[in-house]
This record gives sequence, C-alpha cells and structure tokens, in this order.
Amino acid sequence: MTMLYPSIDLLMKKVDSKYKLVTVVAKRARQLQDGSELMVNKPVSKKFVGQALEEIAGDKVELVEEEK
Repeated sequence: MTMLYPSIDLLMKKVDSKYKLVTVVAKRARQLQDGSELMVNKPVSKKFVGQALEEIAGDKVELVEEEK
C-alpha cells in the first residue's frame, strides 16, 4: 500500500528528521484517539495516524522541542 497524501517530501519540510516525524505523529494520533479535537476540515484519512499526518502537513500542529 502506498501513502499518497501527504507525501514524505512535504512532511520532511515540516520536520527535520524522519525519526522525529514518527514520534510527533504517534503522539498526535494518540491525542486524537483519546478525544482531542481534529484541527483539519474534511480529512482525507479516517485513521488517526493519517489525520495526524494531515495536520502536520497543513501546519496545524506546532512542534515544540522538549528539554532534556
């Protein structure tokens, strides 16, 4: 199965690392699953991970670096 939207190229312009992207998407998908409000209108995906990816692609999610 191929993911068409959002493309990895578009997502990599938003996040500087594939590993960070995976972490951010997983956290946001969990928030959506737990009842957080979806920040995109008419998402293409019906799954939480896809919706999280769409939010990142649409600049709806603010990425904040955690202090170590």
